Amino acid sequence: MSIETIEIMSNARIQAGFSFLDLPPHENAPPRRMRDREPSDMLTRKGKYGLKALVHLARVPPGELALVGDIAAANNIPKKFLDAILGELRNAGFVSSRKGKGGGYRLAQAPEIIRIGDVIRTLDGPLAPIACASRTRYERCDDCDEETCRVRHVMLEVREAIAGVLDKRNLAEMRDMTGTEGLVLLEQA
Repeated sequence: MSIETIEIMSNARIQAGFSFLDLPPHENAPPRRMRDREPSDMLTRKGKYGLKALVHLARVPPGELALVGDIAAANNIPKKFLDAILGELRNAGFVSSRKGKGGGYRLAQAPEIIRIGDVIRTLDGPLAPIACASRTRYERCDDCDEETCRVRHVMLEVREAIAGVLDKRNLAEMRDMTGTEGLVLLEQA
């Protein structure tokens, strides 16, 4: 394929509104750095699937295990991707696993102890929308004075608001939510 052909195809994609950023990340791709996040990536698929898997495990009776295939099928999650997510959650101490016949996954802690904010930080990284507003992965901006930067000050407020919600909620509350609770909160806003 010639360079001219590639340029024509790229221009056609741009004119059609297509962006490679619109493609889902490859399941084995390394985690994005905070500054690589797009505005639409507040919660990645990895974070969303991880929360769905944990809610599923929170519904499993104590002492029982859930198979990866069952979790994946019940929550419409690609099994191979879920394997990797559950591995991260196991390494972080949220779930435990048993291999072999009769094996599977279960919560390693009571669902009342597992904070949603901690899970998202584990799977997706900082809650802050920009690096200079992060408490866990702070990076100084190259292009502004942090003391006077109005963007940073607003993003610090945004980070605190997000953390205020996610760090107050635990997995048991999420498990017990009805389907309309989020809608009621939106109507009140």
